[in-house]
Amino acid sequence: MGTHTAYVAAGSNIGNKLLNCKNGIAALTKANKTVLKDWSKFYKTEPVYYKDQDWFVNCVVKIETPLDPFELLHELKSIERDAGRVSIPIRFGPRTLDLDIILYDDLVKNSADLIIPHPRMHKRRFVLGPICDISPETVHPVLKKNMKYLLDILDENEQSIIEYSCDY
Repeated sequence: MGTHTAYVAAGSNIGNKLLNCKNGIAALTKANKTVLKDWSKFYKTEPVYYKDQDWFVNCVVKIETPLDPFELLHELKSIERDAGRVSIPIRFGPRTLDLDIILYDDLVKNSADLIIPHPRMHKRRFVLGPICDISPETVHPVLKKNMKYLLDILDENEQSIIEYSCDY
């Protein structure tokens, strides 16, 4: 059983957003199912799609895991539930913790439960900015462009992200 490299985005806009993200990442490594290899800075980010909500705190982590993509997804959903995330009727609405698989090796997967790479990652400054902190040369397995290029071509007025000043 080999290990896989995955990038996971963490976000929160309810309660102590920074702590929610940090605790979610910690929970991911506590189960001894993943090893944290790198993490981005934390960012305060403007909501997209559904604007009538508080700003988010976001980051991206690089992990190594023996879990297959569906096992990893199950683990992430369990951590979200433990953090108090509840299902809400508003798509892209407020959440205590959101953990998404952004990339998993070079896998391209499109199933009812899981799409890898994340289908909207290339349109999201709050994903591309953090991933460029740790791995700007990583290539999107479908678009065949690296993360820095994808970030650079985004409309700079489309979404604000501001580096979060905090002690790590």
